[in-house]
Amino acid sequence: MSRIFYDRLIVLENFGKEVKKKTSSKEEEFEIWSLVDDILGHKVMDMILEKLPIKDHSEFIEKFLDAPFDEMLFDFLKEKIEDNIEEVIKQEIGDLAYGLLEDIKTERIHTSK
Repeated sequence: MSRIFYDRLIVLENFGKEVKKKTSSKEEEFEIWSLVDDILGHKVMDMILEKLPIKDHSEFIEKFLDAPFDEMLFDFLKEKIEDNIEEVIKQEIGDLAYGLLEDIKTERIHTSK
């Protein structure tokens, strides 16, 4: 998984233990982490685009595609969005991560095996 500008806001400290408990191979573990990464990435981008004025979508997407790891993207978002986007991301991802952790614990997230 590649580095994304918002990664430092996502804390998944309890995931590792649960994923290891629920998987029987490195391949399954990787698959679960890939699913979680995809879900979180889609949620963050959806949230950003929801808060960002439509007129700024193209510019943001262009900047993101050029350098998805560049934390200067936060500067761009802070200029364009009234809410504290870092706090919004932390809160939303915290809620989503809690739900995903529960899904992993109760085996509602499965690998393809």
